[in-house]
Amino acid sequence: MVVRKLRPDAAVTVDRERLDQLYVRLGTSGADGVVSRAMEELAVRLARVAKCHEKGDLAELRRAARSMVAISEQIGMMTFAAVAKDVSGLALTDDGTALAATVERLTRIGENSLLAIWDIQGASI
Repeated sequence: MVVRKLRPDAAVTVDRERLDQLYVRLGTSGADGVVSRAMEELAVRLARVAKCHEKGDLAELRRAARSMVAISEQIGMMTFAAVAKDVSGLALTDDGTALAATVERLTRIGENSLLAIWDIQGASI
């Protein structure tokens, strides 16, 4: 018998054009502020989703996931937005297994997306 350990892929897509447009529209200082606040808020909401999932509070989990979509799209975190939409939709179903797997995926994608934006900001300084 062969036992294989699965390593979930958590590759992310950042829409650099959307992020660049934000910087053009708001200037460096303004965009840095928006991006920093968005990243903080996404980290807080990501933790809220995990906590709500643990408690079984699906209504609040859905609200938290849905609220992350617009914020993540604003700063170009497209993969994060797509998975947050998936979590929000699954919170309405009776498929606890799919929801648990997608919440875990959201956590991985969220962490990698935040790191990707952080790296992009660091590279542009």
